[in-house]
Amino acid sequence: MTTVVSIVSGKGGVGKTTTTLNLAAALAERDHYVTVVDGNLTTPNISLHLGIPLFPTTLHDVLQGKIDITKAVYIHESGVRVVPASLSVENLKGIKASDLQRALDPLVERKGWILLDGAAGLGKEARTVMRVSDTSIIVTNPEIPAVTDALKAIKVANQIGTPVAGVIINRWTGKKHQMTLNNIFEMLEKPILGVVPEDQKIQECISQKKMFFHTHPQSRTAYRYRYIVSNILGQPYPRPTGLTGAFKRTFLNY
Repeated sequence: MTTVVSIVSGKGGVGKTTTTLNLAAALAERDHYVTVVDGNLTTPNISLHLGIPLFPTTLHDVLQGKIDITKAVYIHESGVRVVPASLSVENLKGIKASDLQRALDPLVERKGWILLDGAAGLGKEARTVMRVSDTSIIVTNPEIPAVTDALKAIKVANQIGTPVAGVIINRWTGKKHQMTLNNIFEMLEKPILGVVPEDQKIQECISQKKMFFHTHPQSRTAYRYRYIVSNILGQPYPRPTGLTGAFKRTFLNY
């Protein structure tokens, strides 16, 4: 059966959608069957990140009962399957987040992964995404406001009864104004699945509507996503050989 994972943050702007897409690409690289579903029904971003804003069928059509979700799947060149949400305000009419579980049913029959990109914040949409998931992953930045909201997200997941697999620290620079990994762990009391460094190329890919992991597979940051996926899968990650200088120090010491 498929494992459904919700990617949530508690705070907008931490890189949750970027994280979702790149984790999916890293899983697909290992020949896992992966589908990303945009669970942000009111302010979706997946289609904008991938340059498919006018995809003819979306999750909203599914929730409105017009089509089966298998008819709303877009296959990205990375091998990741994507179910985008509609950007149209008009398509919000008659939409109920509570129907998401029913909509996903045709996808869970096949062994693989469904990554649900949740809405920012901890409102009804984000809670629904957590509720229909087998587990949640929290994305945060190493800043006090973001980590505080991550803690709130963990508490909401606990209330709902969805286990939290761990936390991903995004946009890490190691500068003094950022919280240390030890402080973040002590505050959240959840495993840190990995740390993704600040990378200007990620922002460039977003503006170019490209998936970073697919276009920069040998980058330092891509190795970080592979490391995180290994932790999610519970498998040891073989460190790449031949690393030297700053790349080696960054990879081994964050």
